[in-house]
Amino acid sequence: MKLMTIAAAFAALVGLATPALAEDAKAATAESAHAPHAPAFTLKDLSGKEHSLEDFSGKTVVLEWINYGCPYVKKHYESKNMQKLQETYTGKDVVWLSIVSGKTAKGFSQADADAAGTKATAVLLDPTGETGKAYDAKTTPHMIVITGDGHIAYDGAIDSKASTDSADIPNSENYVIAALDSVLAGKEVATTKTKPYGCSVKY
Repeated sequence: MKLMTIAAAFAALVGLATPALAEDAKAATAESAHAPHAPAFTLKDLSGKEHSLEDFSGKTVVLEWINYGCPYVKKHYESKNMQKLQETYTGKDVVWLSIVSGKTAKGFSQADADAAGTKATAVLLDPTGETGKAYDAKTTPHMIVITGDGHIAYDGAIDSKASTDSADIPNSENYVIAALDSVLAGKEVATTKTKPYGCSVKY
């Protein structure tokens, strides 16, 4: 009788754990379904190769608006913070696309990307600003995290400290890390939208 009681209790615990995991997955799926759909785009990289968002269906994608001359962008590149994030998450099969929109895209070259030491999957040029405007990208940096089913999981600033001082990075909350870790774990993203800070995108 005692053995049967223990077995029944164990079965009950397993039964409780399984629905809990299932509920996490359901919650993440429901959140994604209600999130804004990411606008489609096709842009050329620095070698002239075209990349479309649909090419990365099923994968988590980061969009990062850049202007390497912007002090707010320099904060994250000169400290190597952005490159570390790019390297860490592309290593987890995340696609990281840096986008140069508007006037800054004209004359932008591979030499600029090399000098910045980018580790992004690709640097894309958006000279007309069509893609930037579709995502309402107004500053550099501006960060977007897109789920594998094409919904926007996070939209906004890279972190909570709107400064140009790299010394603030360790003491800030990195919204992109939080969003990516949640998406990759199949969990709800706690903070889905913040106000981006930085230099204005020059359309």
